[in-house]
Amino acid sequence: MTASRIRAALGGVLILSMSAVGLLPATASATTSTAASVAASARAASVVPTDEGAVRGAVSQGVERFVGIPYAAAPTGSRRWKPPRPAARWTGVREATAFGNPCPVLPSGNGPRSETEDCLDINVWRPAGVRAGGRLPVHVFIHGGGLTNGSGAQNDESKLVREAGVIGVSLNYRLGVLGFLGLPALTEEGGESGNYGFMDQQAALRWVQRNIAAFGGDPAAVTIDGESAGGWSVCGHLVSPGSRGLFARAVIQSGSCPSEPQDQAEATGTAFARQAGCDGTDSAAVLGCLRSASVGALLDASRSFSAAFVDGTPTFPVEVREAVDSGRFARVPVLVGANRDEGRTFAQGYIGAGKEAYLAFVQGVAGDRADEVLARYPWPETSDAYTAAYLVGAIMTDSGMIGGIGGCGQRSLVRTFERYTPTYSYEFDHRTGPGLTQIPGYVWGAGHAAELAYIWPSFDNGTPIAPLFDAGERRLAREMTQYWGAFTKTGRPHVARQAAWPAYHSGKEVTLSLRAGGRSVLIDDARFATEHQCSLWDTVPVTHGS
Repeated sequence: MTASRIRAALGGVLILSMSAVGLLPATASATTSTAASVAASARAASVVPTDEGAVRGAVSQGVERFVGIPYAAAPTGSRRWKPPRPAARWTGVREATAFGNPCPVLPSGNGPRSETEDCLDINVWRPAGVRAGGRLPVHVFIHGGGLTNGSGAQNDESKLVREAGVIGVSLNYRLGVLGFLGLPALTEEGGESGNYGFMDQQAALRWVQRNIAAFGGDPAAVTIDGESAGGWSVCGHLVSPGSRGLFARAVIQSGSCPSEPQDQAEATGTAFARQAGCDGTDSAAVLGCLRSASVGALLDASRSFSAAFVDGTPTFPVEVREAVDSGRFARVPVLVGANRDEGRTFAQGYIGAGKEAYLAFVQGVAGDRADEVLARYPWPETSDAYTAAYLVGAIMTDSGMIGGIGGCGQRSLVRTFERYTPTYSYEFDHRTGPGLTQIPGYVWGAGHAAELAYIWPSFDNGTPIAPLFDAGERRLAREMTQYWGAFTKTGRPHVARQAAWPAYHSGKEVTLSLRAGGRSVLIDDARFATEHQCSLWDTVPVTHGS
């Protein structure tokens, strides 16, 4: 699987694989329903000053929320494909009770199509009654979606804020071709191209540094957290010189550390420009054509566009994973983990496939070592419509072939971080939960993104997830929220009367296996490696999406 197909899978699997089997409407939206519930159930909260102007939020169920606050100017017209600029100041008090617009995206399970470039908003939650000077630790969540979809509205921080007593933050950033277009003309104009969405994240983190104290937060105690492409982002912030000093702790959920060189990004961008009808040898004319094009036209031309962070640039001077491997990153405490069955979310396209399709997949992954892989993942004597999907999902998970996420790719990343900084490792191992949406007969296992609803009940993929939890799953949700809250407060996920979670280090290489019903348990490195067949995958080269 090529790097571009991997990124496309991460951005599109939550809708494409499910729509392929006819089970998920493409227009499902968590954002709209969440915003409506905020407006319907909330009452007025206090006014808070920011450096752009005062905002008034709302309070509900013990949590004050201030959502839809601009942290940067709309990147429209001549500001399209440029670093973010400061938001305009306003007079009076701005109502901050409804989420802002999602950034421009094609429809997916993470939300409907959006064509609004005025989208660079940030959201803040705090325990009711907290005021300026409270100096509470701050948890900033960066959403996933393959850098091509999603929004900060999907991960309402209320549960974490209410149960852990921290300040919560989420944000929007430019996505897809509007956030990550590399182009020779843009490189010539700005000294680099392709990292605009990541620059937005940095601008949002600088906004937190300037303003969070007014909400009762401590700018010196900021934890950044992200899942999937949000996890890529967190790794990027650990590495990027422009992110130094903006956070004190980091969480990577089902993420990794990919990037690509400037010339590769420019080749992808040049192909996109041609697809968008902005071809030619005059680079200024090409850029003018793209900047004058409608958002809708750009989105329609971007269906095969692959977004990535771009290295060899001022934003990422070296390849992101190379920087991590060599210890050139911010030495802050890191909590990093993945889900036991990441690949089952990505392998749904194989539902209904037979043995021949499976054998072809293995041949494509392992080449002349396919027989070794088949010896570990054999086709059973008795099969059904889901057999191929389960086997493909296991290989995707264990090999780390989806951008290095999960399995042995995850193990490699944890072991690398551990050499340089305090590191805590987890595996979300609850394998009988409701999954992201209901597919009759399909067992999701602990698939990619399956853990999100346990800390953020607002998260869904078009179908509510948290309301389906049983008592054991609700207990796991409480425990995970406490672990994440403890790490946000202290840099250590230590919680009284819950399973101990020591650091991962040489001589005590342990991972917390998160399980429902109070059954979370530590597993050692040997067990983890055996579960994911790492003795095989550490020697079989696969594409990791870098």
